Amino acid sequence: MQKMEKKRFRIGELAKKLNLETSVIRFWEKEFGISSKRSDGSQRFYTEDDYKKFEKIKELLHIKKFTIAGAKSVLSDKSSNELISAAIRSSEPKKNAVVKIIPSTLEKDILELQKKLIQLRELL
Repeated sequence: MQKMEKKRFRIGELAKKLNLETSVIRFWEKEFGISSKRSDGSQRFYTEDDYKKFEKIKELLHIKKFTIAGAKSVLSDKSSNELISAAIRSSEPKKNAVVKIIPSTLEKDILELQKKLIQLRELL
């Protein structure tokens, strides 16, 4: 059985898919140590996994309002990732399960406390 190759994106395609400028992609690539594959002509190519990384970075910076240092900390700290993932999962209804949905104001407070904890860690 032949292995299917993952879809690859050029920087313009990736930027469009993420609704970002290509300069932001290049900047994040440097800041977060994401190395893209290069063609013989030095054109950048990104995989689905790269897309997911950039999507997570965008979520942390644009939606959850983390600083770059805070986002780096979250991405490198599994326990923080698990806390955030658990908070997100706990607010999503699951099929055939009783789930307590956190009121949106409480959820916002939890995320704000998580941000402050990460900022405190940066100071230590």
